[in-house]
Amino acid sequence: MDVKAIRKQFPILQQEVNGHPLVYLDSSATSQKPLQVIEAVDAYYREDNSNVHRGVHTLGSRATEKYEGAREKTRRFINANSSAEIIFTRGTTTAINLVATSYARMNLGPGDEIVINEMEHHSNLIPWQQAAMATGATLKYIPLQEDGTLAMEDVRNTITSNTKIVAVTHVSNVLGTINPVKEIAKAAHDQGAVILVDGAQGAPHMKVDVQELDVDFYAFSGHKMCAPTGIGVLYGKRSLLENMEPIEFGGEMIDFVNLYDSTWKELPWKFEGGTPIIAGAIGLGAAIDFLEDVGLDHILEHEKKLADYAMKQMNTVEGMEIYGPRERAALVTFNLKDVHPHDLATVLDAEGIAVRAGHHCAQPLMKWLDTVATARASFYLYNTEEDVDRLIEGLSKTKEYFGDVF
Repeated sequence: MDVKAIRKQFPILQQEVNGHPLVYLDSSATSQKPLQVIEAVDAYYREDNSNVHRGVHTLGSRATEKYEGAREKTRRFINANSSAEIIFTRGTTTAINLVATSYARMNLGPGDEIVINEMEHHSNLIPWQQAAMATGATLKYIPLQEDGTLAMEDVRNTITSNTKIVAVTHVSNVLGTINPVKEIAKAAHDQGAVILVDGAQGAPHMKVDVQELDVDFYAFSGHKMCAPTGIGVLYGKRSLLENMEPIEFGGEMIDFVNLYDSTWKELPWKFEGGTPIIAGAIGLGAAIDFLEDVGLDHILEHEKKLADYAMKQMNTVEGMEIYGPRERAALVTFNLKDVHPHDLATVLDAEGIAVRAGHHCAQPLMKWLDTVATARASFYLYNTEEDVDRLIEGLSKTKEYFGDVF
């Protein structure tokens, strides 16, 4: 894996910020886009711009071919059984809300349980709060281990015969915890429940095989995996999707419309009302091509080495507190003693280093960590050990700036 060659494919990384070469360490929030993706979106607007499915003219046919081609690429990317199981959405949040609104509200009632845990992103927590309030179901939490992992014994003890839905992140966007999704899915199925996995931090970084994992729903976003913003995916087992009702109604998703009732198209289009996210889907297809050309196994290996190097270097910084398990995905969430993470991020930005600071859309987890906010450095295929070294230098300058607290 030639990281220097990969970096050349990302125009945004070639710039200076505040007089310094940009070090982008915020890929967990959104990844940067390679030329291959930028050019694919540009070519659609320059050459093929048209609505899909509806027209018989040449532009419409070309746009439809690219749009549905992206769906097939996505199917292969996660090894879904059928392209009918791939629903294009605005992102992970929309995908989870679709399940929480359609499937959950049709299948839950008083006495039923929804099982989640405290490491979840708000997008995989609030929809289940709302589903519980709407149906009378109970929300239950799997307890976290001291290092921010889930123990399978706790998973099995929390899921009961009353559990109807288990929702879990594949990878924590704060702790870097990689959850044992396959084992959790089995525990859910053993009790007759279905499982939804928030794959926003999983799909961009590792091979995902939804059939091997045996998950019922898997949601992820394009913008975290080199694709444009505004495009995401909901995978669902066909048997479940066929029995779910759409939650958006209008053009594109209908079969026949009468004055007083209507019928819906078959999968996947019944869940894609209105003009779809055509350019975004085409960009997602180009991003999948790019990531597969590099190789997901190579990306995961590179990120693991980078995370190990970052942990080793950051542990040498006096006053550093790092959150999460030793074995983790390619991100490090931390605080520097007595320096607010927003102040820390501001000083790093002055050095051209972009990190995230705040609660990371995980306020219950911040409470569990006994802090109001943290800083986070997250890595991707275009990052290097030199980027980590620049971060360490930036942390040293932060300590110099706030010298009176050390």
